[in-house]
Amino acid sequence: MMSKATKHLFFKEFSSYFKTPLGYVFLVIFLFGIGYLTFEPGRGSFFYMREASMASFFRYIPWMFLFLIPAVSMRLWSEERKSGTIELLLTMPVTVKEAVIAKFLASWAFLGVALAGTLPMIITVIYLGNPDLGVIVLGYIASFLMAGALLAVGGFFSALTKNQVISFILTVCTSFLLIMAGSPPILEFISAFSPRYFVDLFEALSVLNHFEAIERGVFSLSNLWFFGVMITCWLYGNIILVNENKAN
Repeated sequence: MMSKATKHLFFKEFSSYFKTPLGYVFLVIFLFGIGYLTFEPGRGSFFYMREASMASFFRYIPWMFLFLIPAVSMRLWSEERKSGTIELLLTMPVTVKEAVIAKFLASWAFLGVALAGTLPMIITVIYLGNPDLGVIVLGYIASFLMAGALLAVGGFFSALTKNQVISFILTVCTSFLLIMAGSPPILEFISAFSPRYFVDLFEALSVLNHFEAIERGVFSLSNLWFFGVMITCWLYGNIILVNENKAN
């Protein structure tokens, strides 16, 4: 259970996305971008596939996250450190751990709102055919879990630097590496100078592989455990960095 102060911080952070045009700009860019990629007249588009499913939507969602989530996360702590309000924040009756979790959950909820904005696509698919709603629900769960994992990465780098641009770039690069970790060309490149166990470990870190497994309907504990550990580890690193900034 969150304390009263933690809940206050959560709602304060969440509402801040809707008090300025920036949050709405993020939502519009995301919804327009994923809508265009899903229905554009390309080889992987919804109409080209000629099937009532959200496969084209889930194919492109990781790549939209690759830029949307760093844009959301870069302000989490960088802005606080640059403006000097982090000292004021940490004087509230909340621990550093509670502050990190509250800000993370607020941003994750905002990303949940962005995903919820795509629900009219499901209505379109249902209108045009008879999709497997179970697979669609799992796809949205996988998308939300991936959003949480990449957001935790972004929160870590936001706490690492005062510069939001640097935070954005570091988060994009790290997220791209985590998404592409299971790509055959990258694995072949790494296997040329690394032992097999390291290649297997690197492949296991692929966010995309676990996302696609759930999206295909394989909702196993191992996939859920992966995202849980990923979020926990990056948040723990975030807490360490904020504590160091507090000490300094």
